[in-house]
Amino acid sequence: MALPDIKTILYATSLGKHTRPVFRQAVKQAMQNDAKIVMLHVVEPMGEMGHALIQNYVSEDLIKQMHDEGIKEIHKNMQERIEKFCADEMQSLENPVVLNVEHKVAEGNHTDSILDAAQAVNADMIVMGAENRFGHHSHTSQQVMRHAKIPVLVVPTGKEFD
Repeated sequence: MALPDIKTILYATSLGKHTRPVFRQAVKQAMQNDAKIVMLHVVEPMGEMGHALIQNYVSEDLIKQMHDEGIKEIHKNMQERIEKFCADEMQSLENPVVLNVEHKVAEGNHTDSILDAAQAVNADMIVMGAENRFGHHSHTSQQVMRHAKIPVLVVPTGKEFD
């Protein structure tokens, strides 16, 4: 049986301060396998209670506009992080490497959104951090590992790993 090819890596990120080691591993895997990285950030949708409260103060059009602007800002943040990583870590390499990174934002349950995105982009591997943005072991990473049908690389994300 042949070893599976890794051509697409889904990198799930919380966009937290200490997620660079996770991206570093995704980049390493991508370089070793000549693979594309799909960078995914999942946001929880606004709950019914929050939506009902906001509706009392602003129109639906303004809520949609704020939502769309927030998603654009997340995409901008993702692009800036990739550019900073390349400037900080890729410039020193002997042979220049051009990363093939696509970014996506999904709304919904974190585990379901990661698994759905992996299937949608036909990912061969998922790379994600071991801790959530509060520094606790991530329930999401445990659930993704349990339910994924492809390999999941879980990377420690504490400060000592920067």
